[in-house]
Amino acid sequence: MTSDNSSIVAALRKRIIDGHYAPGERLAEIPVAEALGVSRTPVRLAFRTLEQEGLLQRVGKRALAVRVFSPADVQCAIEVRGVLEGLAARLLAERGLDPKTRVVLHDCLREGEAIVGGEQLSEADIGAWSEVNARFHAAIVDADERRVIADAIARNNHLPFASADSIIIDRSELEQAHQRLRMAQLHHRLVFNALENGEAARVEMLMREHAQIGLRYDKLFKPVE
Repeated sequence: MTSDNSSIVAALRKRIIDGHYAPGERLAEIPVAEALGVSRTPVRLAFRTLEQEGLLQRVGKRALAVRVFSPADVQCAIEVRGVLEGLAARLLAERGLDPKTRVVLHDCLREGEAIVGGEQLSEADIGAWSEVNARFHAAIVDADERRVIADAIARNNHLPFASADSIIIDRSELEQAHQRLRMAQLHHRLVFNALENGEAARVEMLMREHAQIGLRYDKLFKPVE
């Protein structure tokens, strides 16, 4: 997925979670593309991604509609991912951080810092962060050759907003998005530090907390009224 497509996917996730597109509502490429100010092609690709994530579902042969789900469904799926990723991180810390995984994680930290370290966040940055974030999480999970945890996460990823890559961004509020990604980057640094130090219990807790950043942290980045 390109950076531009990742940005569009993130924007559509935001519209779905906010109820802009109601559960059961059918979505068509042209109206959505016009609303976002983009062409049909990236919207078509975004629809495909959202269908894989379980946010859209087929209605008939060609139509797509917003999947019906509750806030409790979303929270449960996120918590399941946090538990699974926390387990993967704990096992990695207990085994010891291998050189290959360390290089991948360190590269992700360096790239992530370059993305969020500027004064402003662009829409292209959102897509770039999404790719770096996906690699960071995959490196931790894929470090275990047994694949049991990875397979369980893959199944859970088909539930709404369950994937680590399910970044929710309001394109009209890039400053808040910038703060959220900076917080996520800090989480990544803390996870890496705990893995390097072999702190199994700590890194498990950090990964479980990190899973919540997409939804529960949202209110922290809004002005106090």
